[in-house]
Amino acid sequence: MGTTMNARDAISASMAECYVTIDGQRKHLINIINLEANVEKTKSELPILGRTGKGNKSTGWKGTGSATMYYNTSLFREMLYKYKETGTDVYFDIQCTNEDPTSSVGRQTVILKDCNLDGGILAKFDADAEYLDEDFDFTFDDFEIPEKFTALSGMEE
Repeated sequence: MGTTMNARDAISASMAECYVTIDGQRKHLINIINLEANVEKTKSELPILGRTGKGNKSTGWKGTGSATMYYNTSLFREMLYKYKETGTDVYFDIQCTNEDPTSSVGRQTVILKDCNLDGGILAKFDADAEYLDEDFDFTFDDFEIPEKFTALSGMEE
């Protein structure tokens, strides 16, 4: 039998930290429940002489994300209000770090740069709910990966 991954090397879903930097002020988003950021590559289909199928060439990318947090901060509503009142849009950075001390892979940090809200919830209540949360979607224009997971033992042969 070949090499397999150790179960302890799966990263615990809740072992993470998230920070947002807005106008030079860094805030620890301790009330965030989940966040996912994605890169979608844009491609062009290219006809190629002598082939029945078309080739695909990457021509760019788009960064999008979504998150859910407890409904207990006005931070993102304040950004939407500022845009409404002044026409000045707010851009911010989000830094996410995954680190499970049980895993041998260490930590990974990703910084999403020049994030911009797609919109957001202004007011909310629900007499039948246990707690209030809110979802928000955003785009980002750049990203960095200053810390990368260490390769799992057995991945490199």
